[in-house]
Order: sequence, then C-alpha cells, then structure tokens
Amino acid sequence: MGALIWLVQWPIRALILLLVSRLPLGVEMASFPIALLSAVVIGLLGTLLVWPLKLLLAPIWAITSLGGLIGPISFLFNWLITILLFGLAAWLIEGFRLKHGMVSATLGALVYSVLSYFILKLLGLEVPLTRAMAQLLSGSIG
Repeated sequence: MGALIWLVQWPIRALILLLVSRLPLGVEMASFPIALLSAVVIGLLGTLLVWPLKLLLAPIWAITSLGGLIGPISFLFNWLITILLFGLAAWLIEGFRLKHGMVSATLGALVYSVLSYFILKLLGLEVPLTRAMAQLLSGSIG
C-alpha cells in the first residue's frame, strides 16, 4: 500500500514544487516534468541520505544539544538535513534552480514541507511528520 500512496503523492508533490517556484523565494522550476523529476529525487535523497547525514552530524548534534536535551538544537539539525537534501536535488537537476543559494534552499524546503504536509493531509494522503516538522507545527520548540 505504501508504494501506491507514494505514486498518488508524486504528482501532487510536483505541483507543490511548482507552487513553491511561483512564490518569491528564489526557487525556480523550469516545467512540470522537471517538477516530477525533482519530487522523485527529493524523495530518493531523503530515503538514501537521511541516516548517513544524521550519523555524520551526530557528534556535533550530541555536543551542541547535550544529547538531545536542548530541543531547538535538535530541531535545527533536522531542518539542516532537509535543507541540504533540497539543495542537493536542485544541484543535481537541470531546470531546478535556487536563485539565492542556501537562502532559497532554506525558504523553499520550509514552504515545500509545510505545504506538502497540509495538502496531503487535506487529500487524505497523510505522511508521518518528521520531528522537526511536528515541533514546528505544534509550537513546542524548546
């Protein structure tokens, strides 16, 4: 059932990327086919690279957050990973451009994540929240 949900979410996520590219965030998407490819790449990168990035950043995270005791630090590290994946996807795909570099990646990843969550929830295609997203939406940062 998971693969079927993903197939239904895929064009919706591509449309959300197109919407994000229409906002004044510096995210540029050349076309719907590029948005479809970008949605796949973001999903694959998230699947393949989240754990290696968490392992790479774990020592820094453990020291700065006192092993997770300081919530805002954990939140920032989760968002850093999201931003890196969004930026990496833009770097890999011709036609997906971040006009203002990391500023566009930061704003684009934030808006893409929030819109994806709410639109997919509205359509009954919910996905589990990342800890960072759950903290952001519940206002319990800290």
